[in-house]
This record gives sequence, C-alpha cells and structure tokens, in this order.
Amino acid sequence: MWVHDIDPVLLNVGPLKVHWYGVMYLVGFAAAWWLGCVRARRPGSGWTEEQVSDLVFWGAMGVVLGGRFGYVLFYNFEQFLSDPLWLFAVWEGGMSFHGGLLGVIVVLWMWGRKHEKSLLEMGDFVAPLIPIGLGAGRVGNFIGGELWGRATDLPWGVVFPRAADGLTRHPSQLYEFALEGVLLFIILWWYSSRPRPRMAVSGLFLMLYGLFRSLVELVREPDSHLGFLAFDWLTMGQLLSVPMILIGLGMIGVAYARSVESANK
Repeated sequence: MWVHDIDPVLLNVGPLKVHWYGVMYLVGFAAAWWLGCVRARRPGSGWTEEQVSDLVFWGAMGVVLGGRFGYVLFYNFEQFLSDPLWLFAVWEGGMSFHGGLLGVIVVLWMWGRKHEKSLLEMGDFVAPLIPIGLGAGRVGNFIGGELWGRATDLPWGVVFPRAADGLTRHPSQLYEFALEGVLLFIILWWYSSRPRPRMAVSGLFLMLYGLFRSLVELVREPDSHLGFLAFDWLTMGQLLSVPMILIGLGMIGVAYARSVESANK
C-alpha cells in the first residue's frame, strides 16, 4: 500500500500555477508531431512535415474543445443546464476522451477538405500518433490523484487522499497508461509500419481503445454523480466504448473484404 502524496502542481510562479496535467497534454502533442514527422518521411507516405505540423495544431484544438464539450454532454449535462457558463470553466477540470475523439474527427474532416485528403486516409495516418498522448494524460491523472480505481487489497494498491475515504484502491490510471498508452502504441506502430487496407489502421485503433477502456472500467471507480448505469457494473465509459469496438471491427472487416475483392478483379 502507498499513500498518494504527489503535488499536482509542477511549478508556482506568482499567481501562475503550472499543473502536471497540462504538461502531459504538451507531451502528447509534441509526441504526435514528432511521430507524425517520422511517418511523413517514409517513402510514398503522401505527407509532408509541414502538413503534419498544421494538422497537429488543429488536432490539438479539436482535442481540447471536443474533450470539454464531451465531458459536459456525456458526464455532467445537468450542471450545464443549471449553469451554462460552467462549460467554459476549464480550470475546474473535466475532459472526455470520447468527446476529444469526436472533436478530432470534425477537425480532420474540415482540414481534409482544404488539403484534398479523405477522412479515412487521415485517420489511418493519425491513429498511431495518438496513444502516446493518451498515456501521458493518464500519467497526469495519476499525478493529480484523480480518476482512481475501486477498492482493492492487492499489494500495489494506492490510497488517494482526494477520495476522502482512506480505502486502498486500484491505480487504474496506470493500468490505462499501460494499455491505452504503451500497448496500444506498440501494436498500432507495428501494424501501420507496412501497407494495410484503407481504414484498417483506424478500425484497429477504435476497436483496441474501446476494448482496453472497457476492461479498465471494471476496476475504475465510476463518476460519483453517475454511478453505475446498469447491472451494478456498466459505466458511462463502457457505454461509450462499446460502439467503438463494434465500429472498429466493422471497419476492419470491410477494409479487408474490399482488399480481397480488389485483388480478385
């Protein structure tokens, strides 16, 4: 057992506070830019480093805006109805991966229209760049002592003072770091290193993220104001992730079916 006592503030400069969570966002965007440039340099990639830089900038906007809108819509819509200005209170925290994903999809579609690239082409290029940012964000969650897991008696359990109950809990943020960050990156980077059918890489990302997130939700404490949605185990995170698994599987199936059909012509 370990008692969490990490200061979530990295640096204090007068009234300015630099939080570790914000730094993790910067790490994620920087990693996406660097990895994107590496992919762009591959022969026949169809991408330039200038396009990568531009896309990462707009993608960051999609992540932040979509993440906030998604959190408000999926997790705390009642508070928004009672206080619409709360939507802009980002300093209070509250970001949703699923909302951020939708924000990125919208940005990709808009950017692609200008640069004559299809949404599926961009999705396949961008998908392997995302996991490092997801992993960094989960490290930020752990440092901030938020989004903790359910009670456990396992030896690596952690007491999170912000939970205010003294229970030893799963460090579910680190489980998500390992699965959504490290393992997902390794699989996608390896899989995308060779030519694959169009939308197969995007489909694999959706399927694996949905699967990994659903698994960790089994030991992650549900949001206190939502609780379990059904069966004493279904959480909002799982409800939003199941469609990702199904859509991802469908995309992979269609991608390879089209590839076989094209090869037989």
